[in-house]
Amino acid sequence: MATYKKRGHKPKNKVEEVEHVEENSTTAEVFNTLDEGASRTEEWVAANQKYILGVVGVIALVILGYLGFQKFIQEPKEQEAANEMFKAQQYFDDAVNGNSTVSDSLYTLALNGGEGKYGFLEIIENYGSTNAANLAKYYAGFSYLNMNKYQEAIDYLDKFKSDDEMLQPLALGGIGDAFSQLDQVEEALGYYEKAVKAKTNNFTTPKFLLKAAITAISLNKPQVAIPYLERIKEEFPKSVEANQVDVHLGQAQAMK
Repeated sequence: MATYKKRGHKPKNKVEEVEHVEENSTTAEVFNTLDEGASRTEEWVAANQKYILGVVGVIALVILGYLGFQKFIQEPKEQEAANEMFKAQQYFDDAVNGNSTVSDSLYTLALNGGEGKYGFLEIIENYGSTNAANLAKYYAGFSYLNMNKYQEAIDYLDKFKSDDEMLQPLALGGIGDAFSQLDQVEEALGYYEKAVKAKTNNFTTPKFLLKAAITAISLNKPQVAIPYLERIKEEFPKSVEANQVDVHLGQAQAMK
């Protein structure tokens, strides 16, 4: 058992004297090691001072450069791109909500611009690093989809990336719709399933669960369709899609 020894304690016998010498020797060795380590560190710092200061300076310049870029270049560019896109969005909304006989011409204006304002395609080209340009890819994709230009729709919707609760699932589902129209049904099913997994909400999830189920039935895959239809029934009973579940569920079960 360890015993407390008072400061200045004198050894009573030979054993204690040896222990006392060993303790003092070990303590001295530890401090000597620490001193040597500190000395080597100081020597290394002194020898590499210019390098260290250079690295610190580069890091500081990078940080200041990034902050300056964001403040004086990126933020004004974001604002400019958003202002430019306002008219294109207006054309798009008019096409969606307006007369179908003129919708194609409105989608064309939305894509290519009008009244001295850029369309979605020019915004993508000229403001590529902005959030507005990313959103323009979404609008361009759906413009092409509504104009029955399915490959172009796929190209632009695939480039759109977002964490938004609605937009990302809708973009993936739009790609599924385009593949479906191209009669590439397996690909369509894959993208409907991606849309389901992207986000969970009461609008897009039952919408693409139903599309995935119907597509699976068309591919003679009732084992895929049934769990999707049952999920709508269990998790989204108040959705519009829930009203169609029983018909498709009966069809899928009859195929087994």
